[in-house]
Amino acid sequence: MEKTGENRVKLAIAYDLLRFEEKALYNEAQKLSVPVEMMHVDSLSFDLNTSDYIDRYDVLLQRCISHSRGLHVSAIFEAMGILAINSYEVSAICDDKLLTTLRLSRKGIPTPKTRVAFNQEQALKALDELGYPAVIKPIVGSWGRLVARVRDREEAAAVIESRASGSNPNDHILYLQEYIKRPQRDIRAIVAGDELIATVYRYQPPNDWRTNVARGGTSEEAKLGDAEREILLKAAEAVGGGILGIDAMEGPSGIVVHEVNSTVEFRGASTVSTNNIPRKMVEYALRVAKR
Repeated sequence: MEKTGENRVKLAIAYDLLRFEEKALYNEAQKLSVPVEMMHVDSLSFDLNTSDYIDRYDVLLQRCISHSRGLHVSAIFEAMGILAINSYEVSAICDDKLLTTLRLSRKGIPTPKTRVAFNQEQALKALDELGYPAVIKPIVGSWGRLVARVRDREEAAAVIESRASGSNPNDHILYLQEYIKRPQRDIRAIVAGDELIATVYRYQPPNDWRTNVARGGTSEEAKLGDAEREILLKAAEAVGGGILGIDAMEGPSGIVVHEVNSTVEFRGASTVSTNNIPRKMVEYALRVAKR
């Protein structure tokens, strides 16, 4: 397909819940006169033996909340020859905290000390070595759900027993991290390719140590130094690049990256950032689609 102008690129936005973010992306695409179609995945079916969509779209912005739906939508579009942002591979890494930590660590990105265990006894031994307080997280999940800070072995045992007795196989993979002594905030950086398009502090709400805006956290634009910005960009590169949300904490020895989000939410960041975040995302999608 010939793509001689920015407006020739056809954009699809796949979603399973219409949030502020998807509406903002659609509106910015329209302002740029980009042919754009919203695709609620519940309304779709795909013939996996054809490339039905190859002439209809050039690039997909995959925005599903459901990790499994999003992952497979990216896979389907890529198999049809359509660029997916983010790709199946990048989404698979970012949607799994264990895989994310492996990739960050192997690429030399500072990240919290992390242990993984597959039974309760080994998990408690690992936590004894990490020290308390510590953090127990699900390997798949968002908005801070099921993330627990445990102050001692007794609390840890209760949380681990609860996870291990659940029916979700992912909960039987016990992902354990050191608790980073940080200010009452963390850093959310939004990256598109090799550009940091927003950096914000997310402050924890009263009565909660987590900083997720979905849990009542608030945002403030962050002015970061060159060294910090370089770490955040390298973290995005380490997982394969694309449009990503990098979460980092300010520890005693500098920032540590603890999560990378492949379908980053930006409502809170949009209220304080000087950049038009959805516009930057759409422009990035158009740019890479034309390569």
